[in-house]
Amino acid sequence: MNFRQYLRDNRTTVAIVILAIAAPASWMLQRWVAGTTPVNDFVGPPIADYVLYNSTVWSYDVNGLLSFTMSAPRMDRRAGDESMYINTPVFDIKSKKPGVPDWHGNAPFGWVNKSGTLMQLNGPVYMQRPAFKQSATGVLSPMATLCTSNVTGWPKENRIQTADPAVMTQGASVMNGVGMRASLNDNHLELLNDVHGLLYSSQNNAAAKPVDCRSLAPAASIGKAG
Repeated sequence: MNFRQYLRDNRTTVAIVILAIAAPASWMLQRWVAGTTPVNDFVGPPIADYVLYNSTVWSYDVNGLLSFTMSAPRMDRRAGDESMYINTPVFDIKSKKPGVPDWHGNAPFGWVNKSGTLMQLNGPVYMQRPAFKQSATGVLSPMATLCTSNVTGWPKENRIQTADPAVMTQGASVMNGVGMRASLNDNHLELLNDVHGLLYSSQNNAAAKPVDCRSLAPAASIGKAG
């Protein structure tokens, strides 16, 4: 039997063999021409099991006292760990000292874990505390402001910190630095590195026009939220 006769008598078998060879060859040619398929490294937003609109969350300290509130037009609760992803949050950090006002603030994005013990404020963060008279002395404590970004906080402990640049003002006094931590229970704010600024005495500061950190050039890129 010659080769031509064999092909006529075994057409089906020959066709299967040809397809088996052609398919991987075609795939290899396509890969060679088009190159390696790019890896899709996009990670989408977490899946929410429900969404809240125009809502407020509260956090209480270990003694059951209100320590923190956060309001936002939209909050997404993540299905996996029950944490909250928050758009354009507005928040209040409650003062623990009589006569001392609360801190008010805002940020583009926020996150709070299920138990309310940990929060993150992402993007530019602005905080402000109104002026008040100290109850013991009657001396005016001027308005204080803080411009920074990407803040981590522990609401039940009234502590916050960031590794980003920060600008702090109280009255006309201005301090700049990189990295900040604060214990708001005792109104203690600390800049950690590259610190410089302009300080006035308590008497002169009380009479001077207060400065808002958002009006200062170094704060232009870190505290414009709100």
